[in-house]
This record gives sequence, structure tokens and C-alpha cells, in this order.
Amino acid sequence: MDIDRNAPVVVELETTVHAPIEKVWRLHTDIDAWPSWNPDISSARPRGDLAVGATFDWETHGLVIASTVAELVPGRRVVWGGPAHGIDGVHVWTFEEIDGGVLVRTRESWAGQPVEADPEGMRAALEGSLRAWLAALSQTALTQTALNAG
Repeated sequence: MDIDRNAPVVVELETTVHAPIEKVWRLHTDIDAWPSWNPDISSARPRGDLAVGATFDWETHGLVIASTVAELVPGRRVVWGGPAHGIDGVHVWTFEEIDGGVLVRTRESWAGQPVEADPEGMRAALEGSLRAWLAALSQTALTQTALNAG
């Protein structure tokens, strides 16, 4: 599964996280713990184990979202999405072990009336949110890795 490449808003970003892939994957997929390391997420609660078809509820920037996992390849890839506040989002995350860490890629598409009404504003909001998420994931993984090494 991929994002909707024809959506009015598409954002694709990547970063290298200097930590073991197991650490990065565990942080990213431990949904309950998101608010402890990602300051943009005020609550997150899975409705069961992380698996294809599973739903989780989370709140970010005042928006309450229910996302459904569409694809899961442990340690490599997770895709989730669904409608929220008139926005139909699809979010793809991939994790690739590289020399010195993990290449984390995120791709997200947004479609729907609110997006069509302000595509540039929505693109800026999504890009800012994803940049902050990647930075928080990277910093937390790096910090935890350093603590475990010392």
C-alpha cells in the first residue's frame, strides 16, 4: 500500500537515526509511549496489539484521530490511515538499517474538503508535524541508546 499520490497534499521526508534499528522500531511502534517522547502527541492508545486491521486512537495538535493499520512488516514498514475531521490520510513509515544507524522515511498524503480549501496551509502543517516527529524519534532513540551504553 502507498500514499495517495494524487492527493492535494503529499509530504515525504527522511532522516538518519543513529541508533539500533530494534530501538527505533520499538519506539515508533510502542503507541502507548508516544506522548512520553513526542511533545506533539497528547494521548495515544492502541485498541489491541499492533497488527493489520488494528486501530489506535491518538490526539495531536488538538485533533482526535482513529487510525487503522493497513500494512505491517515488523522492523521494516508500517502503514496506517483513515478519515479524521474531513481529512483522509494515509501514512507510510519505512525503516532501513544503514551504516551508522537507521534511515527512517515517512510519506503521508492528505485529501478531503479541508485540505482542498487550504492545500498550502495544510501542507505546511503536515510537514512541520512530520519534521518534529522525526526529530523527536531521532533524539529519543539516540538518548536511550547512549544511556544503555553508559
